[in-house]
Amino acid sequence: MSRENFTTDTPRREELWGREAIRKRPGMYVGSVSERGLHQAVFDVVERAMNDALIGPGGHVDITLTADGGIRVTDDGPGVPVEAAGHSGGRGLEDVLTHLQDLKRRHPRGRHTVALSPLSNEPAVTNALSSRLTAEVRRDGRRWIQEYACGEATAQPTDAGAAAGSGTTITFWPDADIFETTTPSFERLTNHFREAAVLNPALTVSLADERVAGESRSVRFHFPDGREDLVAALGMETGARVHPDAISFAEEDERMAGSVEVWLRWCDSQEESVRSYANSMRTFEGGTHEAGFREGVTAAVDVYARGQRLLAADDPRPAYDRVGAGLTAVVSVKLDNPEFYGATRTRLGGDGDLAHPGIHDTGTVQTRVRDIVRAHVGTWLNHHPEQAESIVRRITDGTRRG
Repeated sequence: MSRENFTTDTPRREELWGREAIRKRPGMYVGSVSERGLHQAVFDVVERAMNDALIGPGGHVDITLTADGGIRVTDDGPGVPVEAAGHSGGRGLEDVLTHLQDLKRRHPRGRHTVALSPLSNEPAVTNALSSRLTAEVRRDGRRWIQEYACGEATAQPTDAGAAAGSGTTITFWPDADIFETTTPSFERLTNHFREAAVLNPALTVSLADERVAGESRSVRFHFPDGREDLVAALGMETGARVHPDAISFAEEDERMAGSVEVWLRWCDSQEESVRSYANSMRTFEGGTHEAGFREGVTAAVDVYARGQRLLAADDPRPAYDRVGAGLTAVVSVKLDNPEFYGATRTRLGGDGDLAHPGIHDTGTVQTRVRDIVRAHVGTWLNHHPEQAESIVRRITDGTRRG
């Protein structure tokens, strides 16, 4: 296997991005050689599988932690094309597993692409950091298998006979000479895959652990009701509910080239719990979508309170620290071309409002999310007067005392 297979589209980067460089400096690609880096290697393979599964008819991804220390990832997508079989219509198997695309590419890859982590590497990185890897492709009624060792193919793909259905299975064994541990956490993977499933209602994800004989365990996630399942699945809601019915909505918006989905409810607490996502990836540091959400909720409460004379004309506008007290919410945006602040990609940008709060571009994420949230929350308050009063009085009483 020539080193050219591990280069990007720019030959001058061969030495920097080659398989040898990945193995020499794994932290540059997966963050660390600790458990965190091991999980990143798992996410890089599962992310590809989820996106292929969403193309296929079933939308299933099965992850198994095998008894011999491997991680097996199976999807029911169309199956990665196999060059040796003459398949076309996309990147071939060996290209996917040995070739890194230009790392300046967009991230995540489009509005409907699942991104599991800020790094979002190619499976070629996981392959290079594995002592061995087996790829199986089911496509056009045949099953093809190819073996790899430390990122290099050991032989050409072989036709292993007839196959029912389609899809790809990648099984890899993390290299113990590189990682401090080759034992991923079942609990952490469970939490990560639950989030991916709840944000993508067409996806079904299962995780099985066969590492301890006689003590196998498994979980399966499928949330067809989408946002109705969000907070319950993520275990966010705490305290008694101020209002029984949740406020939830979703809207496509071409002006920000994307969509926004929101779930919120106030609880009898002083703590705010807002969790945000961009293209299914958790944005731990928030960003423009969170800022727009908070502005929109505050504006909706203010307009409703004044319309119902729960606030007088000379009363100050409620501050968000009052509006957000006890608020539990999930804010998810899916954008064609998301932009992020910093290398960690955990804070969504792409909006002039943050730098220039007095200037509002109607196509920006923050402004569009603000306006959509204000409209939907305002409509809900008007259509649920009894619940709205319990919410707004709780906020306005504190505003007047403040």
